[in-house]
Amino acid sequence: MPKDKKRKPASPSSRGAGRPGGRKASTPRPRTPSAGTGRSKKSAAESTEGMRLNKYVAHCGVCARRQAAEFIKEGLVTVNGEKVLEPFYQVQKGDVICFRGKAIKPEEKKAYILMNKPKDYITTVNDERGRHTVMELLKGKVRERVFPVGRLDRATTGLLLLTNDGELAQKLAHPSHKVKKVYHVVLDKPLDAAALERIRQGVELEDGPAPVNWADYDGKGKNEVSLEIVIGRNRVVRRIFEQLGYEVRRLDRVYYAGLTKKDLPRGFWRHLTEKEVIMLKHFT
Repeated sequence: MPKDKKRKPASPSSRGAGRPGGRKASTPRPRTPSAGTGRSKKSAAESTEGMRLNKYVAHCGVCARRQAAEFIKEGLVTVNGEKVLEPFYQVQKGDVICFRGKAIKPEEKKAYILMNKPKDYITTVNDERGRHTVMELLKGKVRERVFPVGRLDRATTGLLLLTNDGELAQKLAHPSHKVKKVYHVVLDKPLDAAALERIRQGVELEDGPAPVNWADYDGKGKNEVSLEIVIGRNRVVRRIFEQLGYEVRRLDRVYYAGLTKKDLPRGFWRHLTEKEVIMLKHFT
């Protein structure tokens, strides 16, 4: 039986990770498994025919399905030159689909990137106000079109996942999967024991209760706290403390869906290992 052919090693320019200014991290770039391992390959036309439009847009690496539905309703997606405002339109063979005027096609290779987001970068693909986005940190270094999974506000730092795997992004973002996230919080003043207990019991916010899995002091003083949540509402961690009369001075996500910041400095990114990708898919 002939021996398996060895893969050529990745060229030095394709390894590693990056940060603002183009400097590369010393962490080697792990090989990312291709999508659909173990399945028979189909052409793009065969695999997308009959697919809902919002799912098609997600598979093209534009965004997750939920966001794709919003883009479609806003008229940012066209099919054969015509705006289609219904996310459930079924894609037909030969359809030419464009997003913001540019033709899009499903990504053949899946990419999974973990970033330690720096402060003052927003987690969107584009920003009409010209602010820095996390996509700038990947510019010229990642061939695949990827998008952030979930959001961190501009002032929040820490773990952010970017991918072109719309299916995985949808699952990670869905509340039913209860993806765990741990935040380290630095407050403007010491948190008293009564306030900490209220957080543990779940603070009532204007949009409903904000349950936490656990919360505890974490640092030299009582103005530093860590907590774990599974909810993903807008600015929820900051609002929990604001409700109790505290101001969040620094907020850092240190754990996300089984991933940590180990060996990943602020502003750097890396591709997930094969084991990490499998773990994430098992997570959902």
